[in-house]
Amino acid sequence: MPTPRKNQVCLDSTPYYHCISRCVRRAFLCGNDEFSGQSYEHRKQWVVDKLAELAGVFSIDICAYAIMSNHYHLVLHINQPQALAWSDGEVIERWTLLFKAPLLIDRMRKGERLIKAEQKLVTELVLEWRSRLTDLGWFMRCLNESLARQANEEDHCTGRFWEGRYKSQALLDEQALLTCMSYVDLNPIRAGINPTPEASDYTSIQARIQAYQPPIKYDQKQPQTPQTIVKLVDFIGDEHKEQPEGIAFSFSNYLELLDWTGRAIRDDKTGAISDGLPPILARLGIEQQGWLDMISHYDQRFFRAVGTMEKLKQFAHRLGQCWLKGQSAGKCVYKQPLPT
Repeated sequence: MPTPRKNQVCLDSTPYYHCISRCVRRAFLCGNDEFSGQSYEHRKQWVVDKLAELAGVFSIDICAYAIMSNHYHLVLHINQPQALAWSDGEVIERWTLLFKAPLLIDRMRKGERLIKAEQKLVTELVLEWRSRLTDLGWFMRCLNESLARQANEEDHCTGRFWEGRYKSQALLDEQALLTCMSYVDLNPIRAGINPTPEASDYTSIQARIQAYQPPIKYDQKQPQTPQTIVKLVDFIGDEHKEQPEGIAFSFSNYLELLDWTGRAIRDDKTGAISDGLPPILARLGIEQQGWLDMISHYDQRFFRAVGTMEKLKQFAHRLGQCWLKGQSAGKCVYKQPLPT
């Protein structure tokens, strides 16, 4: 019997989740349809635009994304402390950017005096909206419903666009987060679509690399189309020290790891692969060959959660299960981290 989706998200276990949505049958989210000859590449920008909008409304941060031809990957961070710190007014402003405000809220905004029962109702609404603004299901619903409507309108059809509800996967520790982000950022390379991370359009790794590059000088006479920028969670460096909020790795080490991994998993890619183990793997106690196998077969190794064997056991216990797929893989790949 499937585990209810609400039970699969446990902030006591982790705030990080990997989400996937896939189109139904031969529907195209993006890419080129070889049968009709029609291109859907412009739809990738729809996804980026909506992600940027939702990241500015929800208290859910984006760590990584990759937009493929018939599906997309997201690595998300649920920032509950941020939402709890918002004032009631900010919660109302954010929620009403996406949904029409009830008449009672409009009256309150106009400064009308509310009776005690109405004030209580406003408080209850704000409490519910605050919860929804940290809810993975509501975030994915707002994203997928919007994309489905746009696609169906363009295709002049009705009906289901996504094969089902999104799939979510709990990332239980820093090793799991690193593995999943690398898998997502290298998705176009594994699929043979792009040769390098910086050439992988509509991915978070390309956006991060471009953010570090000097701006290109354009001809001022030619109008330029503004690019939507999705705000991504920052890399904050040393994973063994107290740091502000962010991904607890060095971006330079992460780039080095992606480059090394990308060249290792591309059989048609020429050039020597360094024998040196990227230091980030050694520090996190991740076995080298197991890492490469994990990135190449990530979707076959884990299902509902990713992490060390101990973390997976704890998560299974929270779900009321005795076992989770991936425990043996976690035991083989994720070893004891080096002492700091």
